[in-house]
Parts: sequence; C-alpha cells; structure tokens
Amino acid sequence: MIEDFLQQFLPSTVGGLAIGAIYALVALGYTMVYGVLRLINFAHSEIFMIGSYAALGLITVVGVSAPLTGIALFGLLLAAIIVSALVAGGSAVLLEAIAYRPLRKRGAPRLAALISAIGASLFLQELFALFVIPNVFHRPGRIDTAVPRIVSRDVLFNIGNAEIRTDQVIVVLAAVVVMILLDQLVARTRIGRGIRATAQDPEAAVLMGVNIDTIVRLTFLLGGAMAGVAGVLYAMEFENLRFNIGFILGIKAFTAAVLGGIGNIRGALLGGVLLGLVENWGAIFFGSQWKDVIAFLILVIVLLFRPTGILGESLQKARA
Repeated sequence: MIEDFLQQFLPSTVGGLAIGAIYALVALGYTMVYGVLRLINFAHSEIFMIGSYAALGLITVVGVSAPLTGIALFGLLLAAIIVSALVAGGSAVLLEAIAYRPLRKRGAPRLAALISAIGASLFLQELFALFVIPNVFHRPGRIDTAVPRIVSRDVLFNIGNAEIRTDQVIVVLAAVVVMILLDQLVARTRIGRGIRATAQDPEAAVLMGVNIDTIVRLTFLLGGAMAGVAGVLYAMEFENLRFNIGFILGIKAFTAAVLGGIGNIRGALLGGVLLGLVENWGAIFFGSQWKDVIAFLILVIVLLFRPTGILGESLQKARA
C-alpha cells in the first residue's frame, strides 16, 4: 500500500490542487458572509450551481464545438468568468434581500436565518430542476447536463510521474489570480475597510458612517462572484453539471472554510487546498468512493479538536 501511495502521490497532488482551488473559491463566500453576519449561508452552494449554469449558457450561445486555444480560449474564459461572476453575485444579492434581510431587520434569531438558508437552497435546486434546465437549456432537469469541451486535455509537462494538463494549469492559475485580487480588495480598499469594520464592530462602524446594508450587499456580491468563478472552472474541468451539484461540493467548501478558520479569507484559501489534497491522498489508501467520507471526517475532527480552524482569525483582523 505504501508503494501505491508513493507511486500515485504526485498525480494525486496535482489533482488535489485543482479541486482544492475550486473548494477555496466557494469557501470564500461562506467565510465572508460569516465574518460579517455570523451567518452560515447554506444556500451559497446553489449560487455556485447558478454560476456553473451561467457559464454553460455562454458556452452554448457562443457555440463551441471543439477545444479552443490561444486568444480565443482566453477570451471565452474571461467572458465566462465575468458573466458567471455577475450572475452568481447578483443572485447572491437577491438571495440576501429575500431570505435574510427581512429576518435581520426584525431581529430574528440566527436559527431562523439558518432555516431560511436551507429552504432557499432546496427552492433553488427545484427551480432549476423543474423550470430553468428544461426550459432554458432544453435538457432533462434531473439528468446530468454535458458541457462542451473548451480546453484541451493535452499534457504540458511532467513532474516525475505526474502529467500536468492544460486544464489543470488554467484552473489553478485562474483561481490564484482571483483569490489574490479578493484578498487585496479586502485588505487595501475602502470597501474592504468597511467590510472589516462591520465584521469587527457593527455598532461602531455605523457611528463611523459605514452603511451596514451596503456592506452586507457587497459581501454577498463578492462571495457570490467567487462562487461564479468556481462554477466556470468546475464546468470546464468536469464537463458535467446537475441541478444539485452544489450540495456535496458546498458542504466540502464549508469544511474547507472551517478547516482554515471560518471568517478568515486566507484561511478559506488554505483550507480549500488542504482539503483537496487530503481527499486525493486518502483516496489512494481507501479508494475514490471514500472521498466524501474523508471530507466529512475532517470536518468532525476539526470541530472536535480545533473549532477555530488552522488560522482561527476573524475577517476583521485581515492585514491592512
């Protein structure tokens, strides 16, 4: 078994980095909303699903029939990221206005918001299964939807016995660029200062002139946009979508956020990458069918022994 692990270590590491980058992007939405509102937005997984279908819609409109290269590929990916980020971010803002803001204005307990999140999640799943996918994409709502291949699976280079493919490089690079941009936005801009101030002390932030409602909307917008980018990368990498794809992936992204330290942006990035790696390494020993079990076991262990996560730092302490 040790020999198998050593033989498959590098290929599993490459695959773990690719899926871990997607986990990290989705985890950012969980950690930002929790940092500002102390709310676990379990409907965030459906925002990811909406972003992935927005990417499919653009690919369908463009009419891609074969893998692209060069400027054509860069242009399509950039357009897909922008469209998916806007659609997913807008959906997240709408979700906040309908499912959370009325409860927040009335001072409802957090349990009410959690129940509302679960209800919104189920509603969005069934909306896509019964209406959007059959009528907009003209596919059966509860059957997997294939995504046309837009990126070749050519091997760019090798590291030991690991083959590094084009699609894997694009996923990791795109995720890293987007995550760095978000980190710098929160750490260095006026919007970021407002988000950090609201996370640290909402009452004091109001006295300093911060509009809490605007900050909450921006937080949902940014978190939703990250999920939209993740949706593009997921659709490109796995070439297969379903109305409930966000369910398991969303729980894993939440696990990544808790693992890194929920409320901490860099913790979400670290947690996502670590979860992707540990999942793939564990699959060498136990088989790929145990990947989900490994992720949930990690969540239980973290909650038992280090509930604050690896970094365990709140959003408001992000470096200025």
